[in-house]
Amino acid sequence: MTVETFSPNDVDLTMTDKAIRHFQRQLNTRSEKAVRLWVKESGCSGFMYEMDFVDTPEADDKTYSFGGVTLFVSKEALPILQGTEIDYVTEGVNSNIQFNNPNAKAMCGCGESFTL
Repeated sequence: MTVETFSPNDVDLTMTDKAIRHFQRQLNTRSEKAVRLWVKESGCSGFMYEMDFVDTPEADDKTYSFGGVTLFVSKEALPILQGTEIDYVTEGVNSNIQFNNPNAKAMCGCGESFTL
């Protein structure tokens, strides 16, 4: 498996080939041209990942590019996401985006939120 890395301001994020292909397919069917990622305080463990399809970044977003997929990341989320790998995982008939975040100390039981 190949992983592409791009590091603005020394914050390493990676995206697997599977995730890149998933986002390319999604973007090809939408009017939006990029993906935005941020983290918000929520859920049973403290923080949740949020993603949306967008055309433009927010004012303080950092821009990453993975195999033609543009990813805008909230500046506030960058320290929490340091070293995170974004993957696309299929288990049985279910597929989803998975964040392999070395900063997450624990996940809630439902897998929707995490603790630092």
